[in-house]
Amino acid sequence: MSLRRTPPEPVQVIKRRRDATLRALVDGVPYIRFLGIQFERRGDELTGILPFDEKLIGNPMLPAIHGGVTAAFLEVTAIITLSWSYLWEDVESGAIDSASLENGLPRLPKTIDFMTDYLRSGLPRDAYARARINRSGRRYASVHVEAWQDNRQRLFAQATGHFLMPASRD
Repeated sequence: MSLRRTPPEPVQVIKRRRDATLRALVDGVPYIRFLGIQFERRGDELTGILPFDEKLIGNPMLPAIHGGVTAAFLEVTAIITLSWSYLWEDVESGAIDSASLENGLPRLPKTIDFMTDYLRSGLPRDAYARARINRSGRRYASVHVEAWQDNRQRLFAQATGHFLMPASRD
């Protein structure tokens, strides 16, 4: 009796699949491209990055990042993080590959409600955000997001959102 193990998939292939999936998620939403939001991936953890641009300023007298941009940045980070978590098993197993991304990704979660706390003015600098999924089930998810600029301990905004999860892919 011979036991044959399939060799593990090369890490470059897995990383390429992860990057392609994340790029498809982000590029699939035109508003994300308009704001210039990017995501940095470390394993299964994502950090949203909002590079500073003059068009993001809402009050030129301060100057401060527009509150709508701040809320959108937090909501986008929550939705992409939630989608990334939702797709993670399929990306890792190879059920999602580059060819399937051309046919489109599964639908994104829909926002039920989203409450933003503006803690201080967003300065004319790059901003960062990370989301923490408090609960994620088949139909509903609750996510908390925090945003900062120069110091991770000095948040300039935070938010909590509830989302309707897309129908099962089965």
